[in-house]
Amino acid sequence: MDASPIYQLPLDTLHQIFSSLPLRQIMICRSVCKLFYQILTSSCFIDLISTGPPLTLLALRPPHHHHNHNRHVSCPSPSLLVFDPDHDEWLRFTLDFLPFRAPHPVASSLGLVYLWADSADSPESNKSLVVCNPLTREFRVLPQLGSAWSRHGSVLVDSANRVMVLTELAALYFSGSGSNQWLKFSSNLPSKPRSPILVSESVYALCDVGSPWRSQWKLFSCTIGKLKKCESWSRLEKHEWGDVFDILKRPRLVRGSGKRILMIGGLKSSFTLNASCSTILILRLDLETLEWDEAGRMPMEMFKCFQESSKFKVFGGGDRLCFSAKRLPSLALWDRSRGKGDWRWIHQLPGTGDGLCRGFVLQASLKPLPLPLPLPLPQLSLIH
Repeated sequence: MDASPIYQLPLDTLHQIFSSLPLRQIMICRSVCKLFYQILTSSCFIDLISTGPPLTLLALRPPHHHHNHNRHVSCPSPSLLVFDPDHDEWLRFTLDFLPFRAPHPVASSLGLVYLWADSADSPESNKSLVVCNPLTREFRVLPQLGSAWSRHGSVLVDSANRVMVLTELAALYFSGSGSNQWLKFSSNLPSKPRSPILVSESVYALCDVGSPWRSQWKLFSCTIGKLKKCESWSRLEKHEWGDVFDILKRPRLVRGSGKRILMIGGLKSSFTLNASCSTILILRLDLETLEWDEAGRMPMEMFKCFQESSKFKVFGGGDRLCFSAKRLPSLALWDRSRGKGDWRWIHQLPGTGDGLCRGFVLQASLKPLPLPLPLPLPQLSLIH
């Protein structure tokens, strides 16, 4: 190996050669030999490619029983399970560099993963939000929060320096600048928010304003500025929308591409109280024009697999959505990244397939944290 011609190349030349590779190939090349590992994990090379295009993956959140496990029971090494839709492969990024009990990933933005974790030396169950990059193995602990926030709050992120934990009664906001603490505001929502999302400077959520006998979902929004002043949320509605919220059963929101949000639910066959669903519908709202359009609907043959389940889960974002249901060993994938809405199955789903899968989009990159830690970098492992 010492006689290999590649050892004769200048380091700058090697950097230029490897920087032309996609991120996925760079991660694989790290495990080829010691020379490649040293080159591809050096700080100067990471700085060179840190602004390159990310690797778009679909990450799975651990099941709830892993999140609330008995802390005295040993568990396998924590990891983040992701699916690469461009190569139809499951990948696993280890989280063993985190010195916490039961890390529970819940959200991601700009290549960084946000997770709930218990301090390893804490006698109490004191949850903290931790931000990390699984590719660079760097992490930072945000100011500590109580366990109630982790059980009842939705974690919303849209940049590395802006995080929100939202409940029906209150909202916590952390900007990463100024004082190193959470700011608490009253949320003033009419009901528990369903699938809230953070888009630019505004938060959007669905709330049930109906009666105990019949749900009536409406879309609410509030800017971060108004939230800080504890001002009321605004109900987004237009006469032209008609019955857009009545045609869907159990709707939920997902952030779309650009300034768009997606609303997904079962398409009711009628307006009766317990109407059956004929398929799963994806509606898209343009936040600039406030106009809805249909982005996609699940093919009937695929929807038949979801009819037997009382409910389904959807996660993803942008132009890709994943659908899961109980006792379904595969995920349904809606993919519009190539311009049209294609539907296909994601098979070989890890686990038994008995539970409902939840997850988020991970734009994996080698973006460093503001305070990098000198830790060894991981290998990329395929799941067969």
